[in-house]
Amino acid sequence: MKFKVLGSVGVEVGGQFHSVRGAQQRALLAVLLVNGGRMVPAEDLYTELWGDDPPLTVENALQAHVSRLRRTLHEWGPGQVALLARSTGYALEFPGEDLDMNVFRRRAAQARAVMEQDAGRAAALLGQCLQLWRGAPLQDAAKGPLCQSVAVQLGEEHLMATEDKLWLDFECEVPSAIGELKRLSVVHPWRERITEILMLALYRCGRQAEAIETYHAARGRMVAELGMEPSPQLRERFLDILNQAPVLPVQPPAPAPELVRAP
Repeated sequence: MKFKVLGSVGVEVGGQFHSVRGAQQRALLAVLLVNGGRMVPAEDLYTELWGDDPPLTVENALQAHVSRLRRTLHEWGPGQVALLARSTGYALEFPGEDLDMNVFRRRAAQARAVMEQDAGRAAALLGQCLQLWRGAPLQDAAKGPLCQSVAVQLGEEHLMATEDKLWLDFECEVPSAIGELKRLSVVHPWRERITEILMLALYRCGRQAEAIETYHAARGRMVAELGMEPSPQLRERFLDILNQAPVLPVQPPAPAPELVRAP
């Protein structure tokens, strides 16, 4: 039995995905999963499941949802997980490797550890972890504050992994890498890391003029629409490319600091 949160929330059994019925049921499973076996206070669960409008008998309602979820999980995988009641809350005990979120994070970390030494291996690992995604994380359960914050964090991690993968694809001479970087720069116009990676990729394949134009287009858009200058990191990269600096990064650049508002 494998748990899924990188998309709609549910359980995979024998290669078949099962969605948990009911918004409260899904929210309950989601918050227990993203807490990784740690106890979640009942008060936090009230907020995740009902927000600011809990039922009058909220304690009984939560207990009923816990019982239903426990039965459902037992039907799908008898004895594989334990939904435990504590004195002040609930916890779901399950093997960490059975949650797609954990597998994604582990493989992404492994990829970054070998990125400098073995670009092909790193690209393969990132490809594997990106294939785990089936849509927006926690997409049908992220209404409460805890799940919303996790969903935002996972979305950022997914975008960073995608950026790293595209850079490595360029390093490994995948023909579509620059085209995909251009597409991503349109989808995420304020994402400076994408702009920087695209500039570097263009420059390193002999397209200096396009790299310079990419910077000017991004800067013009930021100043006109946000009233902000690009970060010092992006400006420095532009000057490196403009002056044909002898040493430019061989690894994807780190995320830039926050943008600086234009005077």
